[in-house]
Amino acid sequence: MPQRFDFLVVGGGVAGLSFALEASQAGSVCVLTKRSRSESNTVYAQGGIASVLSARDSFAQHEEDTLTAGSGLNHRDAVEVTVREGPDRVRELVALGADFNRRPDGEWDLTREGGHSRRRIVHSGDITGREVERVLLAACDDRPNIHFVSDSAAIDLVLQRRSGHGAAARALGVYVLLPTGEIETFLGRAVVLATGGAGKVYLYTTNPDVATGDGVAMAYRAGAHIANMEFYQFHPTCLFSPEAKNFLISEALRGEGGRLRLRSGAPFMDRYSPLKELAPRDVVAKAIDSELKRTGDDYVLLDMTHLGRAFLIERFPNIYEVCKQFGVDMAVQPIPVVPAAHYQCGGAVTDLDGRTTIPGLYAVGEVAHTGLHGANRLASNSLLEGLVFGHRAARAAAHEMKGQGFPDEDVPAWNPGAAVDPNESVIVTHNWEEVRRLMWNYVGIVRSDKRLMRARRRLDLLREEIRDYYWRFKVTRDIIELRNIADVAHLIVECATRRKESRGLHYNLDYPNRDDHNWAKDTVVFREV
Repeated sequence: MPQRFDFLVVGGGVAGLSFALEASQAGSVCVLTKRSRSESNTVYAQGGIASVLSARDSFAQHEEDTLTAGSGLNHRDAVEVTVREGPDRVRELVALGADFNRRPDGEWDLTREGGHSRRRIVHSGDITGREVERVLLAACDDRPNIHFVSDSAAIDLVLQRRSGHGAAARALGVYVLLPTGEIETFLGRAVVLATGGAGKVYLYTTNPDVATGDGVAMAYRAGAHIANMEFYQFHPTCLFSPEAKNFLISEALRGEGGRLRLRSGAPFMDRYSPLKELAPRDVVAKAIDSELKRTGDDYVLLDMTHLGRAFLIERFPNIYEVCKQFGVDMAVQPIPVVPAAHYQCGGAVTDLDGRTTIPGLYAVGEVAHTGLHGANRLASNSLLEGLVFGHRAARAAAHEMKGQGFPDEDVPAWNPGAAVDPNESVIVTHNWEEVRRLMWNYVGIVRSDKRLMRARRRLDLLREEIRDYYWRFKVTRDIIELRNIADVAHLIVECATRRKESRGLHYNLDYPNRDDHNWAKDTVVFREV
């Protein structure tokens, strides 16, 4: 028998947990997490939460900074809602026990990051995401009607049978692969995607292993509208080390005075922006990428040595220790850094209350396209978005489900068909590596029509191989994730191919200029089902 809840949340980061907390006042909540319940993109967020918490700041200034970073594609209503509701959401976290840094006088110890005109980043050292996750999980534990199911991978959405031609199929739940290998049906009167981003679609990423684009892929396969997937943010500074894999070097280091240099020691950011190191992320990432291609070097240097050991240890204790573990004492040595895939600015299209284009289905956080980020996310607006839209979506879903029961129809159980145990796992491993490498080489920071065409041709073949494997063999977490990253890669290439200009995070050598006349609009794609 299916498991039934009032609210079914897929994902346990800041957006999903914010939704769960608010929704638990109106009914039962199930939170599905793919790994342990504390493993999410949120945990790895270092910098902080951007919010207007100082008398020297204003909503208008935060909104303008967000719009400037977004290169003319932000939805102004989404920007206003996020910025103006943000301070209340931050204060609610503090009321729940969040420990954010304060100055000796008791005021917030606000920092500044690239693209911000004011110090407005509230933080907990350099592990803000971990603190936010800790507080939200503890609050959820105090709510007996919030139930967690961990180490369980969502496969696909369960959709209501269509009642007639043109009728919209309502989202009823998800099919879930449990740790036992069994596949169970979970249903909710409201189904919420809070699965985060898809950094693992690229060869180099700051994201953890959970970031395989599951929510966007499931929503797309179900027929939801998906927008602006061409705008994938590459963080300018990931620690360059064969052993470190995906350790992020926070934007806040440049906010506190870090200087980017070539391996020769020469500075270079003044050639790319008057803001130098404090330029928005897309500008800094493209500058580093350009210098690496020009010089043939593998990395550039982020120099913090002029700031002193005491300050660095106090302000960036986690980054300092991790760098030291990998042989870099940032107090006396510049940090070797490279850009890496970091944040998905597109996603499942939603309104200001998190509703997608599929009835009953909500999306919150990085998986959603609310219009907040436009063509490039402003630093530290991501945790903010998760808090604001998790809260808004929960209130909307609770209001809509009043007096609404579960559909009377029998929901079909998972049908494995004639699938057998997998015996060719090497195919999964090979295809996984090929998807990520071709995305890095052809659909990275700098693109061209020729590169996009090559990527599309190869992805078409790979997706066909993956579909064949998916239907022939029993489902495993590896094939679920491979199928999802291939679908997300397809969406990124499709959106990038359609946009005949360069703007924000999308730079095409064949269309190097911004074209507001033709392209000051979202790139929306969907699958006919």
